[in-house]
Amino acid sequence: MEKTNISNLKNRLGAYLRKVRAGESVLVLDRNRPIARIDPVGGIADAGPRVRGNRLARLEAAGLVRRPTRPLPLKLLKTPPPAARQSVLQALLAERGE
Repeated sequence: MEKTNISNLKNRLGAYLRKVRAGESVLVLDRNRPIARIDPVGGIADAGPRVRGNRLARLEAAGLVRRPTRPLPLKLLKTPPPAARQSVLQALLAERGE
């Protein structure tokens, strides 16, 4: 565990956060007395460098997205999107009028 004082942490925050992302803990001192510890959040840092750089993997680790269980049918990609019934402006004005 690395130790640092508040002023050094403030001046080099980016470097310390990179260390935390790599899985290391940082102990923050105020006049040589420990006041805080910065630890990596479980799941993302524990999974290694490959996951940290992949946005989808980070979202999946946070429980915000779920990967598909089967491939998307090609037919669905070739289908044109449905035509809009009205313009966005008309829909907005209608909603505000209600």
